[in-house]
Amino acid sequence: MALDRKDPVYLHDTAGLRALCDRARTHGRIAIDTEFMREKTYWAKLCLIQLAVGDECAILDPLQMSDLSPLVEVLADESVLKVLHAGSQDLEIFYRLAGFAASPVFDTQIAATVAGFPSQVGYARLVKDLFDVDIDKSDTFTDWARRPLTPAQIEYALNDVRYLDGAYLELTARLERDGRTAWLAGDLTNLSDPALYEIRPEEQFRRIKRASALSRRQLGVMQQVAAWREREAMRRDLPRRWVLSDETLTEVARRRPVDVAALGEIRGLNVRSLGDGGATLLEAVVRGVAMPEEELPRIDKKPRAIVDVEGVVELMGALVRVRASEHGIAVPLLATRGDLEHLASGEREGSPLLSGWRRTIVGDDLVLLVDGKLALSVADGKIVVERLGAAEGDAATS
Repeated sequence: MALDRKDPVYLHDTAGLRALCDRARTHGRIAIDTEFMREKTYWAKLCLIQLAVGDECAILDPLQMSDLSPLVEVLADESVLKVLHAGSQDLEIFYRLAGFAASPVFDTQIAATVAGFPSQVGYARLVKDLFDVDIDKSDTFTDWARRPLTPAQIEYALNDVRYLDGAYLELTARLERDGRTAWLAGDLTNLSDPALYEIRPEEQFRRIKRASALSRRQLGVMQQVAAWREREAMRRDLPRRWVLSDETLTEVARRRPVDVAALGEIRGLNVRSLGDGGATLLEAVVRGVAMPEEELPRIDKKPRAIVDVEGVVELMGALVRVRASEHGIAVPLLATRGDLEHLASGEREGSPLLSGWRRTIVGDDLVLLVDGKLALSVADGKIVVERLGAAEGDAATS
């Protein structure tokens, strides 16, 4: 595929951005990428926005140009497809900037996976495979907040959108050819779900390791303290671990300190660093201790543990191979051994096998297999998949 390119444009004003966005409406698509810094902050600091409309590339500096309203309007425009690669963090930034989730969205990493590329394929690898172009990724860890930008930085940034529109065309053609376009629908729609980008402080405790080992009362304290930490991190714009580490937070939940002296006895907790002497942290502990029994949070227990996990994984692998063969998909692309081990161990929440196209192809059947409602047998040298109790003729064979 030939890739003729116009000279890139450095947008300096809102009028230039609006003109480009108008061209995006005519084209029907706009490719987007961002550069941001987040190592020392809670909120991502947006440092650069790269855009491409067809063969026209542009770059704009949000640190020097405050009015981004034309871009915000395009993000909301249902007639313009937003094309990104591994774009969840970019979309999170735009959600905070605009106050809504961009729609519709096309993620070339997700599409590439469905089209037969390795899972979570990188942008440089995708461009190389599609267009035989090598992209220099040496500026990956550059300081994007520093000004002025070097020519190398600008070229690096522009390359991240330069091939996105072409990648969209190539990938959609492959998906249409192989009848896989519908597989993408759920995953792409999910990218425009505001719930994906909304922060719920009272739910943050569920992300902390070993939370399930606490009593419900301790879990109530952990919920309140984790919510306090989240709000503090937002307010102070610091990484949450800088406010309070997971390990220290867990210890606070275990001990339920009642005063500053008790706080000071907890390893890893520097009361002076809290700013208010620990007063609001202690208030969070009190809220957790005082929570009515019926309101205490729960962490759902995993289903009954499977004794022979290895054996079950091998059986699940046979089913995966059947479905992979039926659909012409590489087995590791459909399900990794790790995915199967987690599912066999009862870890269903968040499993990639139970969402999107993977669920349609094999995920639901894997659950039935683990639950003893699906059987594998051999007939005429082939593996036969049969739902137990299903009507005659319902068996799927390959």
